[in-house]
Amino acid sequence: MTHRLIASACLSVATLFLSSCGNDSDTPILAGNTQAASSEGEALYQKAKAADDAGKQGRAVKLYERTATRYPFAPSAGQARFRQAQILEQQGEIEDAFEAYDQFLRTYPGSNLYMTALNRQTAMAQSAADGDVKSSFLGLKMKLPLDKTVDMLTKVRGHAPKSKAASKAQFTIGQLYESKKKTKEAIAAYRLLVAEQPESSEAPEALFRVGLILMIDAERGNQNQANVDLAREAFNDYLIQYPGHSRNAEARKLLANLGGKDLQRSFDIAEFYLKTGKTEAAKVYYRDIVKRTGSGTLHEKSKARLKELGE
Repeated sequence: MTHRLIASACLSVATLFLSSCGNDSDTPILAGNTQAASSEGEALYQKAKAADDAGKQGRAVKLYERTATRYPFAPSAGQARFRQAQILEQQGEIEDAFEAYDQFLRTYPGSNLYMTALNRQTAMAQSAADGDVKSSFLGLKMKLPLDKTVDMLTKVRGHAPKSKAASKAQFTIGQLYESKKKTKEAIAAYRLLVAEQPESSEAPEALFRVGLILMIDAERGNQNQANVDLAREAFNDYLIQYPGHSRNAEARKLLANLGGKDLQRSFDIAEFYLKTGKTEAAKVYYRDIVKRTGSGTLHEKSKARLKELGE
C-alpha cells in the first residue's frame, strides 16, 4: 500500500512538472523532438519574417527571439537569432543587440553567418570602448560602465581566442583600465595578451606599457625598489622579445633613467645613514655607487663622502 502511494505521488509530481513545462512558451523544445521543433519553429519564424517584411520590427524582434529561444533546433532558428540582433543593432539597442549576437555565436558556431556576427559584435565592443555608442533615445551618445565594456570585449575574445580580434579586444581592455588609473588591472590585461598571443601586433606595445605603468607608478610616490625592479624587468623583456619594435629606443632611454633613479635612491639612503650616525652602513652605499659609476655627480659626491669618513 505504502509503495503504491509513493508511486502515485511521484507520478502526480511528474505529470504536474511536464504540464507546467508544456505551458511555458519560453521553455526550449528538446533536441530529440525534432519534428515539433521543425514544424512549429518554422511556422513561428514565418510569422516573424512576415512582420519584418511588413516593417513591424518591434513585433518581428519578439517573434524572432521566441523562435530562437523556444525552438533552438529549428532549421531557421539561427537566422531568427541573427536577424533579431540585426534589428536591435539598427534600432540602437546596443546592449540587447550585443547579447543577441552573443547567443547566436554560442549556439550556432557552424553557421555561415558566424563571421558576420562576430565582426558586428567586435565592432560594437570596440565602439563601446571608444565611447561611441548611441542609445535608442533621440540618438544621444552614451558611455557604458567600465565593467560592461570589459565584459563585452572579453566575450569577443572568447569567441575567437587566437584571432586578431581577440588580440585587439584584450589590448583595449588594458587601455580601458589604464585610462581609469586601474594600474594593477591594466598590467594584468597587458600581460595576459603577451602570454596568450605573443606574436600579435599589439603584444610589443602591451609589454612596453607594462614597464611604463610601473615606472610612472613609482614616480607618483610608490618609489619602492620592487616597482623599479619590475619596471626594469618589463623593459628588458620587451627589448629581448621584440627587437626592432618602434619603441625600442624609448625603452632604452627609460631604462637608463631607471638606473639613475636607482643610484639616487642609494645615495639618499647613504645620506640618511650618515645623518643618523650609522657611518659604516653609509660607507657601504657610497662604495657601491663609486663601484657602479665611472664618473658623474653622484660618483664624485660619494667619493668625497668616503674621503671625509677616512677612506
